[in-house]
Amino acid sequence: MNPAIRFDQSICTNPAEAFQREWLETNGLGGFSSSTVAGVNTRRYHGLLMAATKPPTVRVLMLSKLEETLVVGDQRFELSVNIYPGAVHPEGYRFLAEFRLDPFPVSTFRAGGVTLEKRVFMVQGENTVVVEYEVIGNESGLACRLDVRPLIAFRGYHELTHANSGLNGALQQSDGMCSIHPYPDHPELHFGHNAKQVERRGHWYYHFEYPVERERGLDFQEDLFCPCVFAYDLEVNRPSVVIVSTLRHPASDAASLKTREIERRSTASGGDPFAATLQAGASQFIVRRGSLYTVIAGYPWFTDWGRDTMIALPGLTLSTGRFDVAREILLEFANCVDQGMLPNVFPDAGDTPEYNTVDATLWFFEAARQYLEHTGDAEFIRTKLYAKLNDIIGWHIRGTRYGIHVDSDGLLIAGDSNTQLTWMDARVDGRAVTPRNGKPVEIQALWYNALKFAARLAHDFGDENARAAHNMLAEKAGASFAEKFWNEEAGYLYDAVDGNNKDRSLRPNQLIALSLGYCAIPEEYARRILAAVEQHLLTPVGLRTLAPFEPGYCGHCTGPIPQRDGAYHQGTVWPWLWGPFLAADARFNGEAAMARKHRLLEPLRAFALGRGTGQIPEIFDGDAPWEPRGCFAQAWSVAEILRLL
Repeated sequence: MNPAIRFDQSICTNPAEAFQREWLETNGLGGFSSSTVAGVNTRRYHGLLMAATKPPTVRVLMLSKLEETLVVGDQRFELSVNIYPGAVHPEGYRFLAEFRLDPFPVSTFRAGGVTLEKRVFMVQGENTVVVEYEVIGNESGLACRLDVRPLIAFRGYHELTHANSGLNGALQQSDGMCSIHPYPDHPELHFGHNAKQVERRGHWYYHFEYPVERERGLDFQEDLFCPCVFAYDLEVNRPSVVIVSTLRHPASDAASLKTREIERRSTASGGDPFAATLQAGASQFIVRRGSLYTVIAGYPWFTDWGRDTMIALPGLTLSTGRFDVAREILLEFANCVDQGMLPNVFPDAGDTPEYNTVDATLWFFEAARQYLEHTGDAEFIRTKLYAKLNDIIGWHIRGTRYGIHVDSDGLLIAGDSNTQLTWMDARVDGRAVTPRNGKPVEIQALWYNALKFAARLAHDFGDENARAAHNMLAEKAGASFAEKFWNEEAGYLYDAVDGNNKDRSLRPNQLIALSLGYCAIPEEYARRILAAVEQHLLTPVGLRTLAPFEPGYCGHCTGPIPQRDGAYHQGTVWPWLWGPFLAADARFNGEAAMARKHRLLEPLRAFALGRGTGQIPEIFDGDAPWEPRGCFAQAWSVAEILRLL
């Protein structure tokens, strides 16, 4: 293999670089394993085994990390890295010669004349992480040993652990297996190993600090418990193994598990390393919800959201040829439709879904439209989705939750000043940061698109009454949309219209109107919109959510939660908006747009293959140098770029 993601010693031994590059392994259940290239956990969400105990929403950090000491002769080399109050200790990154994704994280250490590789991978469909250590060179000629100390947390992924007397540190041992069950409300954890010996410990390690949490204005200190030490006699080309799992895996399973994972991941397309890397990254967001599939919106803290899933579906599944997965996702969400609405979010506790969005349901139509375009599978649409789609339109005409209903002009009204029903949904102290009640611009575009697609299906399926009704309402809505939203003075669309109040803010939402399957905006308007957006919103990594000349613009999304939420849609850059922009550019500017697409995406390509370690984040700052913020791996960011490529 020739990994696209490879960092040499100049990156690995530089804390400023190695501490901010984050890798991700996932298990297809919502669980994951993640840390930095240096091996130092800088977030509460970093950990080697974040188990999905109630897939895909309930996650428990079981194993935070493994502390490793390499002993060569009588020399000891601490390979781990931790941040404590006022200190980094130990400084194992000094021995880190290389990090690569091959196809999973591989760290190469050189110390005392010994070259040691550490491989980490998760097993698909299990709460299992496998860690292998292998000496691939020993110039010292001396006997060498590796001591591995597991540090466990056993807490919800949003929480932190502190030393307590309630933890049951009893270690159950048998040949090649250790098990611990610290708390009765969490699963038992098993360590399958081939260590020469296991030493019981039962010690707390105190005051680990997570600087990203401190920067976010949250609690940032944690204590971790060490139940034992695994001591391995290292030999060249003989892997030392620990399999950490809620299942009982002997160490001998490691080879077959690794082979299975390498084969599963070998389906990514060759050619362009950027596209191949994103295709591999795309699979990490697709997880099981019951017997069907759904999409994790972002790692490390999001679960599956209706809006994000529908926007990401084409790029994650259709562009990668995973049509069966696309069908199952559409079917899973169709089964959850209630009062003509798709759920916005499934709570972490797995309780009743929340139906507090106006756009997720309308994106469902666009996802189905693109599915049909890619597959030609009209029978699936006819038998599984068509009745649902018609029912959704009926509910929107009659009226459903949050005052969502069709107005006399054919346009869709949504919510009031106390609700946030679009994707720009941030609130601070109960107040909407970007109030977009009434008739938001992209909602009208999505509504028109939904009606036109439904009319097309009705025609194909011989449903003449539905075809006529949908087309009549679509024509009315389309005419009202172009008339009421065009701002001739500014040369672009109003962002929202609420009676006589018209929001003149220059935002990217109008791009959605230009990029959907069915567009109601005249071509002469579209070109002017694209010019204004390019001049004021376009950055090297995506599009700003508000033009810098507008009141309330925030160029940096940093600080405590209220400060970050206040900037979230007030200038912060979202990479997923490349999708609507470049799709609209291609529609209205033709060959010229196609010729510059790859040039425009080059900075994001460099980021994904470098600092992004194979992923694209949720957001960037609106001002240079466009620092990444939010989730370090976001489904619709990856999906929309992959769809374009």
